Amino acid sequence: MAAPALAAERNVAVFDFELIDSSLEGQMLGEDSAQTARLDKMAPTLREDIGALPDFAIVDTQPVEARAKKQNLQNCGNCAVTFAKDIGADIAVIGTVQKVSNLILNINAYAFDVGTGKQIARGSADIRSNTDESWQRGIDYLWKNVLKTQFESLK
Repeated sequence: MAAPALAAERNVAVFDFELIDSSLEGQMLGEDSAQTARLDKMAPTLREDIGALPDFAIVDTQPVEARAKKQNLQNCGNCAVTFAKDIGADIAVIGTVQKVSNLILNINAYAFDVGTGKQIARGSADIRSNTDESWQRGIDYLWKNVLKTQFESLK
């Protein structure tokens, strides 16, 4: 008898999250360095979570980072899929944090199949308060309660 075939590992490119700041504070005061530091932690957290799953490997996005940063990955006609393909990924993940105010924020993440360009996973988590703790709890909730099961079903 032949041994069952093992599932092929899927390479995942998780791009840096983008901020959509429609708050009055953002319009009046501009960039908030503490908020930028929080935003910079979103993609690495998700990379770690996805990379911990069996059959998934994280691809370094550094080779296409400069091109990706010039785009609005949410609105560029699936350019993240093109960037992911260029670095050998099977799945492209993009995300945003939408800030309505210091009290109301929303973390969103989307995964796309690089071969078809179709969305294969998505999730959203509302958070209250603009703090390190709330952002961390939000991305943790998004992974554990929404995205993880979607990724596990991709095997």
